[in-house]
Amino acid sequence: MTNELQFSWELSGSGWATCRIKDDSAERKDVVSYCTDALSDLLHSVAGLYGPSDVQRFSFDLEPAEVRWVLRRRGVGVDMAIYRFPDMSTSFDASDQDGTLVWGSTQPRTVLGHAVLEAAQSVLRLHGEDGYLAKWFRHPFPVAALQDLRRLHLQHDTCERQHDAAFP
Repeated sequence: MTNELQFSWELSGSGWATCRIKDDSAERKDVVSYCTDALSDLLHSVAGLYGPSDVQRFSFDLEPAEVRWVLRRRGVGVDMAIYRFPDMSTSFDASDQDGTLVWGSTQPRTVLGHAVLEAAQSVLRLHGEDGYLAKWFRHPFPVAALQDLRRLHLQHDTCERQHDAAFP
């Protein structure tokens, strides 16, 4: 388990976002479509790691491909795996192992929670709610999901990193 995790979410065009995740040994970059409420799904899944379920899954639509993230809580750590499927429309019933493992890492939950929280807050600071909706179209910025993750992270994790005090 390492403490070196970088995560970013950047609106990269009308209805597209570039998602990057990197640890000390590998990096993954995907251009994600607005066909799903991708940022909200990510925030809800990471927040779900603070609840009773040990496994959280969500997918990003890459049109037509899918990347499915599987987050497994193991004590204070989280095993993260990203599986790629060639066509999202046909992978709905597929098991994780039917996809190709394209990235994996194990990180402390506090590190993952903080990295995702910071990335989402950066998107909100940069674009605001109106600007996000103007670029993402189908889904508003997931303010409630972000607030939920922030509350859970601050309440349950011992995080040594700086937190945005100005965020509501």
